[in-house]
Amino acid sequence: MHQHTLSLFDTDVPNDPPEAKALEVHRRLCKEYDCPIRYFHVLDPLAELVSALLSHRTRNRDSGLAFRTLRERFPEWEQVRDAPVEQVQEAIAACTWPEQKAPRIQAVLREVGERSNGDLSLEFLRDWPVAKARAWLENLSGVGPKTSAAVISFSNLRGKALPVDSHHHRVAARLGLIPDSLPVGPSHRMLESQLPGDWDAQMVYDNHQIVMRHGKEICTWRDPKCRQCVLLDLCPHGQARLAGKRPAAHEGEQPAR
Repeated sequence: MHQHTLSLFDTDVPNDPPEAKALEVHRRLCKEYDCPIRYFHVLDPLAELVSALLSHRTRNRDSGLAFRTLRERFPEWEQVRDAPVEQVQEAIAACTWPEQKAPRIQAVLREVGERSNGDLSLEFLRDWPVAKARAWLENLSGVGPKTSAAVISFSNLRGKALPVDSHHHRVAARLGLIPDSLPVGPSHRMLESQLPGDWDAQMVYDNHQIVMRHGKEICTWRDPKCRQCVLLDLCPHGQARLAGKRPAAHEGEQPAR
């Protein structure tokens, strides 16, 4: 990482349109974290949906263990759907709130079957436009824009959708790409609209990955490493913080798990 210095009196941030700023952020972070980022999931869309539900407020290591254990104990999704909820809860014990996630996953599997003529598969989404596929997914109980985008982008559908997690959201808010008060859910549409329309799925995926990584490693919830940040001259939060005018984290924000 680079070390950046900033005069405490130099707090001017370029007032570029958000689209231009988002593009410059992407360019710098791609250089920093070496794009393109190789896809790391090979799950089908239904498996990715369950994985995403398990990952909510859970570390990747723990949600990954919960998913693997679930699949080892119940190789077929019909078995997960029809098992006593206590057995599903036991299988996913490694994730947070398994007592809530077990019945939710079973309910989602029932909904998928009911809306797909009994077929527990989301392969039909492969032939749909992304907007239509995401709308279908978000009509499932407990599925919001982050989960629908994850299914489209992370699964072997390899579609063009931008997931926004708490790290991505924090970086975007501190940069002024979205208002501080905008919740994560509505931020998906705003942040996605700032990316060039001719980008392919890989470039959108890269954007999520590099902004998320920057939030984990540099723009952290507590004690962000502003002087090491390649985006400091674009960041009103970082400049104000180094000038002693702003605390280290947004008021009311909670650290991501």
